[in-house]
Amino acid sequence: MTHIGQSSPGSRLPLPHRGGAITLAWGAATDVGHRRQVNEDSFVAEPPIFAVADGMGGHAAGDLASEAVVNRLGGVIADGFVTPAAIGLALAQASHDIAQLDGTALVGAGTTVTGMALTMSGDDPYFAVFNVGDSRVYRYLEGEFEQVTVDHSVVQELVDAGAITRRQADNHPDSNVITRAIGFNEPPMPDYWMLPVEPGLRLLACSDGLSKELDDERIESLLAAGAPAADTATALVQAALESGGRDNVTVVLVDVLAVETN
Repeated sequence: MTHIGQSSPGSRLPLPHRGGAITLAWGAATDVGHRRQVNEDSFVAEPPIFAVADGMGGHAAGDLASEAVVNRLGGVIADGFVTPAAIGLALAQASHDIAQLDGTALVGAGTTVTGMALTMSGDDPYFAVFNVGDSRVYRYLEGEFEQVTVDHSVVQELVDAGAITRRQADNHPDSNVITRAIGFNEPPMPDYWMLPVEPGLRLLACSDGLSKELDDERIESLLAAGAPAADTATALVQAALESGGRDNVTVVLVDVLAVETN
């Protein structure tokens, strides 16, 4: 697994092209789990990008695929606040990198990716949430909890069609079959959501090693407990391990501590 950045208890980020700033705290944690030998997850946790990639393809193949995505996303960190177009370009470049990996053992490598990137819409700061695959971003603010992203998976399509319920989806035999990914010689097709940067906002990006072990109620309870971002990230991973830890599990959590505007 590869990671860029580390947890921070607080960092003040000036807003581009105007006065004011936002203050963020963030935490990241990962574990190989109880049944895997290799951690194929990777993450980036450094402003303006916070993201999790869950590699597929087995052993080194998945690890290198998720590494390619994180490295390309890390390459736009120096640009400050970014645009969704810059995220899309980084994902396209990562897809090309994966296609160029050498060795027959890497045939069929790919990765999911999900996360949030600081961007501007006019004079206002936003998080551009992005997703390819079944890794997820959750939002918690003022007691309200929701899944922001929509899984690109067979079971999600069944849920959308009304064929199965959300609870049935978690135990469906095709629960690991995704319909979009970065790699596999296909152009990436990310979805985007724009969320305003608001004081008190918590955003959680996670691999399915978390969401397949913990139901929404358990995730919400840990976010609502109000512990610092780094401690909450660790607690989420630990809870997933205690619930079975059948897969790699990775989380990146971002808290908006303050928003200053002029």
